Amino acid sequence: MSTHETADVPVRRATNGPGFHFFGYYDKTPWNPDGRLLLALETGFMDRRPGPEDVARVCAVNAATGQQRIVGETRAWNWQQGAMLQWLPGSRSEAIFNDREGDRFVARIVDVETGATRTLPMPVYAVSPNGREAVSLSFSRLFDVRPGYGYAGVADRWGDDNAPGNDGLWRLDLATGDFRLILSLRDAVQLLGPAGSLPGMDTGKHRFNHAQYNTDGSRFGVLHRWSVDPAAHGAQWLTRLLSLAPDGAEPRVVTDHRFFSHYDWRDERRLIAWARRDGVVDRYYLFDERAEAAPEVLGEGLFATDGHCSYSPDGRWVLTDTYPGREGYRTLFLFDPAAERRVDIGRFHGPNPADAECRCDLHPRWSRDGRHVCIDSIHEGGERQMYVLDVSGVVSAG
Repeated sequence: MSTHETADVPVRRATNGPGFHFFGYYDKTPWNPDGRLLLALETGFMDRRPGPEDVARVCAVNAATGQQRIVGETRAWNWQQGAMLQWLPGSRSEAIFNDREGDRFVARIVDVETGATRTLPMPVYAVSPNGREAVSLSFSRLFDVRPGYGYAGVADRWGDDNAPGNDGLWRLDLATGDFRLILSLRDAVQLLGPAGSLPGMDTGKHRFNHAQYNTDGSRFGVLHRWSVDPAAHGAQWLTRLLSLAPDGAEPRVVTDHRFFSHYDWRDERRLIAWARRDGVVDRYYLFDERAEAAPEVLGEGLFATDGHCSYSPDGRWVLTDTYPGREGYRTLFLFDPAAERRVDIGRFHGPNPADAECRCDLHPRWSRDGRHVCIDSIHEGGERQMYVLDVSGVVSAG
């Protein structure tokens, strides 16, 4: 039997002005390996789309005091996913983020202790758990078709091609900077799942987004999306989830039921996702990317909307949120799948602005020890800042 509870957990502001601060997406942690520092982006505005010359400063914030140091800057960022800022796996003090040099996007690796910086010839989307390689894709194409997830300043070289054969998913060696195309958009269109060719695949404009490695780095998932006629499909695009080996081998269509949203890997083969199956009302499902059996429904009756979901480091809890409801509140909650238990841990006021691209989603992230949660929020006077919640009392109970 499922339960729905509310817990009062401590919330503290982790960043302060005069600028605005945020981290970015929900599938990375802002905490460094020993928990002393938080990564953040600092901006001087928060109410419009970033332009090609708008700079966001990269900050290392003392997690206890809020004091910060500027360790870099970027001209390749957006409000939803920031600059793909994250700590480099396997390093105690190095962070990686995207930037722009003239007419190309690049990635920077900076040591926040020494300031030493090196540049890679491509931007990163997802970094492997081994810290040695990354998946890259076209942020120029994303800017054209989904601006809140791409970067301004570099035109899409293949913008007139709906499914180019020379652009798509790239494998980037973080030590040498070598890169190669591992799955083109053209080849993705030819990769068919059980449903075969879906509506609009032959006429829509295709893109990749939301790449994420599984927990041991043996495979990664990526959303394959293409534009369709909203009048015919009730949406501007359709979505499939693909999975691949890091070198592009053994590409699979995990699900092709036309709608698939936020997801996170539980282990090397299972992942949670907000998705649709056979036209049934959207739910959280647990997929096995290697199995043809129908996925398991999670939290039946406990969730009504999509959210930014992720597993705790020990795999026991799911952290997720909601978009603002009628009164403008976003709800943050934990879910224990084994106990069918949902625990609401906060409601934060932040209605979407007229330009929804500038919205401030909570994008909740776990600390490495699973005892704290970090969010971006505008609930205090409409100022975009980062906050930390102490969830140790909830996750350690019973």
